[in-house]
Amino acid sequence: MDKIIKTIAENGAFRAYVLDSSQTVRVAQEKHQTQASSTVALGRTLIASQILAANEKGPTKLTLKVLGQSSIGAIITVADSQGRVKGYVQNPGVDIKKTATGEVLVGPFVGQGEFLVITDYGTGTPYHSMTPLISGEIGEDLAFYLTESQQTPSAVGLNVLLDQEDKVQVAGGFLLQVLPGAKEEDIARFEKRIESMPSISSLLASEDHIEALLAAIYGDEPYKRLAEEELRFECDCSKERFMNALASLPQADLEEMKEQDKGAEIICQFCQTTYNFDENDLEELIRDKS
Repeated sequence: MDKIIKTIAENGAFRAYVLDSSQTVRVAQEKHQTQASSTVALGRTLIASQILAANEKGPTKLTLKVLGQSSIGAIITVADSQGRVKGYVQNPGVDIKKTATGEVLVGPFVGQGEFLVITDYGTGTPYHSMTPLISGEIGEDLAFYLTESQQTPSAVGLNVLLDQEDKVQVAGGFLLQVLPGAKEEDIARFEKRIESMPSISSLLASEDHIEALLAAIYGDEPYKRLAEEELRFECDCSKERFMNALASLPQADLEEMKEQDKGAEIICQFCQTTYNFDENDLEELIRDKS
């Protein structure tokens, strides 16, 4: 099971989250049959969404939309404070690598656009916050969003490593944030450590990447583990939910589906589950409208 570990420096100057999201991204890849660049872009966005949702409590749902204008297209993820996340990428078939190194390319194929976060606290009025994409690499875009929109200086590292067959090998990341009251010398010391950290890819490739991330973040600094919580890819779609969506259509459209198509088929964008509605289902909806 994937997990997030929440920690805080003993002097209260910083907090850090470290994540293992490997199974989450594997499930997303399997459900959407994504190719290399699309897999990494979707995976990074799922991890970013898990990081953002980890700050929330109660019945909050958080939607992250990476609205890039290049080949990969839009990436949409939805996470909640219980560790559940779902998501999809508009164009799952993007597979671009550097010829010399085989490195999977993402940023140029996300392109310019917006990083939009919609937070729904269940009160009926979701809160929207948006910053521009600064690189399309997702981690840098999340750090910029947190610093600009939430006024919280943040360092973020996240990535998805693929094996020789472009299947997800490991996925995860970290968030490090300055807390109110941090002293200048604390900030300077941590900035120096972040600058000298190994790459997120090399840390994720470690035998125990969770511990490698924590060691790279804190070094010899004492810290406390506050919580360890489970993470998972889980979609909350259902036949009843899509039945309600069909019920919102005009009666004429339902009658046309019943007469011409003899039913309806709906595929969930987030998990690719197929729901079939036969003539009796449609007749029931038509009858309710009469």
